Amino acid sequence: MEQNKDKAVAFLQTIVAGQIDKAFETYVSPELIHHNPYFPGDAEALRSAMKENGDRSPEKIITVKQTIEENGRVMVYSHIQQHAGDIGAAVVHLFRFHEGKIVEMWDVGQPLNADSPNENGMF
Repeated sequence: MEQNKDKAVAFLQTIVAGQIDKAFETYVSPELIHHNPYFPGDAEALRSAMKENGDRSPEKIITVKQTIEENGRVMVYSHIQQHAGDIGAAVVHLFRFHEGKIVEMWDVGQPLNADSPNENGMF
């Protein structure tokens, strides 16, 4: 049986692959709410924004670095690049699942710094 963290990763990978409708139909509850501050908090607004982003960045790459699952909640920590030469950003997606579907979602990101003095890096 697929764990919620596997579903969360598959959702993000399907989104990045440009298959937004498939991702929503497979992994998202119709009652989804999200907390991205840049557009309305319903599922259709998020789907539309993801489609627009996919049109602007069709070569986007996601590299999942870490996942954590606990009590129906999943955290996915990723390196997201707009294209192969992009330094990218560190992004955390938080998901709340109910009955195997995503019902709530948060995302926060931070651009990587090529000149960071931190020898440990973001990942």
